[in-house]
Amino acid sequence: MSARPLYVQLADVITKKIESGDLAPDRPIPSENHLADEYGVARLTARRAAQELRERGLIVTVRGKGSFVVDQPPTAAPENETAD
Repeated sequence: MSARPLYVQLADVITKKIESGDLAPDRPIPSENHLADEYGVARLTARRAAQELRERGLIVTVRGKGSFVVDQPPTAAPENETAD
């Protein structure tokens, strides 16, 4: 059991697959139904995980087509960087 929400845990698993290259840029990620079946979670949990990945800038969703890994994921900005 973890204190982290299940959708965040699933998003972290998919993030690691993207970072490792298991899910390649411009390629689709598994559908919400497939993720739900594969990881034994509710479809709503898979949907929220996909939303989390979109918020992280790792995937884009095209209506009627699916969700795809972005070509260049965002890089983390330095923590001490300030605007002039």
